[in-house]
Amino acid sequence: QVQVVESGGGLVQPGGSLKLSCAASGFTVNTYKMNWYRQAPGKEREWIADINPVALGGRTDYADNVRGRFAVSRDDGTNTVSLQMNSLKPEDTAIYYCHVRVPQAIWGRGTQITVSS
Repeated sequence: QVQVVESGGGLVQPGGSLKLSCAASGFTVNTYKMNWYRQAPGKEREWIADINPVALGGRTDYADNVRGRFAVSRDDGTNTVSLQMNSLKPEDTAIYYCHVRVPQAIWGRGTQITVSS
């Protein structure tokens, strides 16, 4: 069964850090572009970061509002993609989703991040 499962969410103070994980099964993460999205309350889901497959050099891309603060990485040994989030702001509060097209779109259930003092 092809699926992705996010973990690592929680409550963090402004300026803090969190690391999310996306555990994949049924496919190999290093052969597909893996994406991170988020959806804040009352807003549409937005793409925030991706990591390209090894065949395309593993390049990472970021939305302007997270570039320099977030970093995507991949662990082939555990078939997992991670999102390291630093310098978190209240506006980063959202449900964070892992996504891949294999070719059908696969979404995880999401993990909640709340940035608040």
